[in-house]
Amino acid sequence: MTFDEITGHKREKDILLRAISRRHIAHAYLFDGPEGIGKRLVATSFIRTLLCTQGTGCGHCPSCLKIDHNNHPDIHYLLAEGAALKVDQVRELQQVLSLRPLEGDYKICLVDGAEHFTVGAANALLKTLEEPQQGTIIILITSQPETLLTTIRSRCQKLTFRPLPKQQIAKVLTQKLDLNNSDAMILAALSEGSFKKALGKNQELFLEKRRKLIQSLSALSAGSIIPTFAFADELDSEKELLPDIIDIFQTFYRDILLLRHGCSEDDLVNIDLLDILHSQSQFFSTPSLMTKLKALESTRFHLQRNVNCRLALEVMLMRITNA
Repeated sequence: MTFDEITGHKREKDILLRAISRRHIAHAYLFDGPEGIGKRLVATSFIRTLLCTQGTGCGHCPSCLKIDHNNHPDIHYLLAEGAALKVDQVRELQQVLSLRPLEGDYKICLVDGAEHFTVGAANALLKTLEEPQQGTIIILITSQPETLLTTIRSRCQKLTFRPLPKQQIAKVLTQKLDLNNSDAMILAALSEGSFKKALGKNQELFLEKRRKLIQSLSALSAGSIIPTFAFADELDSEKELLPDIIDIFQTFYRDILLLRHGCSEDDLVNIDLLDILHSQSQFFSTPSLMTKLKALESTRFHLQRNVNCRLALEVMLMRITNA
């Protein structure tokens, strides 16, 4: 895929294309931004353009075809083994980068998930960044740049990728998934600018199950202990989806909050549930809605720390219904 075929990220693509045209290629890049928004796609197109025999990332020359099949001899991919990028992997990388390119002008390493470096691996990588070999390029990709050593970040040219606009994602979803405009806009909003999330396994959750979840949540009331605990049990059975379910609940209360403050319906996420949103906006005060949102965020925090999931959900729902 060429730069022109990638949706969005015009600023980042322009910076890289200028660097190529002026032959001012940095020895190390840091691509940071939310997961699934196209950082690796842009990095791969950048590499293709650098090594393409036509100089365009054409997709047809032998070099481009090898890159597409992940077997180009001048590219080394560094991925986490288990949950970590280990020092032995970095030492192997150092040996690879010490050799001259076999086919192109550059020896390139692509590290996807740079936040997974162990302390030893990060220190070993730092030495490589401090003493770069001629004609070598290292591209680090991460959604958590704050986890990297400051000294590593300072030795890379940083490109920060932003989530794609909702309208841009919705347009592509309408074409690729044959969705109506309403569903495409909802899926785009819940994907938070990430094609990976929008096109991933949670489409059913974001479209069909979302409606049922919001209806079940809005039906709860203070003092309705048995229905509240039953809903907590239902949510507990969806442990892997809980972060996304909490996102859905947050967008629901956010939508109500926006309506209470006179915002346009165009700014809402759950545009297919306008009747529920309008009725709830007449019922809840702003402090009540803020308390509900805080309960959701507090639950997200505790679930990340492996607390008793069922108990955390019961407390969350009781705080929401009593707010």
